[in-house]
Amino acid sequence: MSKLPLNPALQGLPVYQPGRPIDEVAREFGLPAAEIIKLASNENPLGPSPRALAAMQEVLARLHLYPDGSAFHLKKRLATGFALQPENVVLGNGSNEIIEFVGHALMRPGTEIVVSQYCFAIYPLIARMMGASVITVPAREYGHDLEAMRRAITPSTTVVFVANPNNPTGTLVSRDALLSLVESVPSHVLLVVDEAYIEFLDDPVDLLPWIRSGARPNLMLMRTFSKIHGLAGLRLGYGIGTADLVQVLEKVRQPFNINALVQAAALAALDDADHVQRTRDTNRAGLVYLTRECRDLGLPVVPSAANFLLIEVGDGQKVFLELQRRGVITSPMGGYEMPRHIRISVGTQKENQRCIAALREALA
Repeated sequence: MSKLPLNPALQGLPVYQPGRPIDEVAREFGLPAAEIIKLASNENPLGPSPRALAAMQEVLARLHLYPDGSAFHLKKRLATGFALQPENVVLGNGSNEIIEFVGHALMRPGTEIVVSQYCFAIYPLIARMMGASVITVPAREYGHDLEAMRRAITPSTTVVFVANPNNPTGTLVSRDALLSLVESVPSHVLLVVDEAYIEFLDDPVDLLPWIRSGARPNLMLMRTFSKIHGLAGLRLGYGIGTADLVQVLEKVRQPFNINALVQAAALAALDDADHVQRTRDTNRAGLVYLTRECRDLGLPVVPSAANFLLIEVGDGQKVFLELQRRGVITSPMGGYEMPRHIRISVGTQKENQRCIAALREALA
């Protein structure tokens, strides 16, 4: 047993378990890696933006140089697209790092965060890492009960997290409920609205005016390049808030956290409207197909506004393993206190059909 004076907040802290990689499953089950499909981590089945791939090629010869530490051009491009200033944007190594920035800035022993049951696992993980307490509000039909979350706020609360659409359930809160929460959260509480899947919505709630006007200095939005742009392997997320808030978060950001390849790829991906539209079309068709087929198998499906489905299959861990044996990687939900469920990411039509065929065999 180590006698190192470890941070007591780490005792009992769980390790985040991401979706299993293809090579690992191939080794474990003796399957050819090329024949395995991964529908576990809500990745883009069409792959990266072609423009992003081309842009990275142009940067390769300059990798001996440090990247732009402030990512000037990328921040300016993002800000311009939102009618904001670069000072309103903070970049992270994935949205997870943005959550960690918030943790460093606002969480410590004696403080609390408020989350919904079935929330993204990183919110409570970061809070506990910082020694903060986690107030978990029971879900309503697998989604956020925003009114109850507002009532759960105390003088010790420093952050409220709302993912919309929510991962891992795919649920969407109503426009009125979300706007009411934005208007009513006390000024000492930062409301973080995680919009990782917002690009899949046909009519999203636009919260940017609150930031443009400065009317809600305690509001931050989070977005990512991992989903709609297909750049999960590069790790790039960003936060949007008032200049004062972003300035605080910049104090805990590591230098050069966004490398040169990421900056080039992201800039190009923002201009690839065709890739975004094809992704949306593929996802829309895939959701319809997977929902219909699962219900035909008698499996309850939570209606999803994202690029994945939460499906009740009985013994989630068993079905997860049976699907792996058939070369289909999904995500078991036992870690989210939903042992009867698995989460399936939307793939290409061919991948979706193979997934349903494997699911039918696994259930039988």
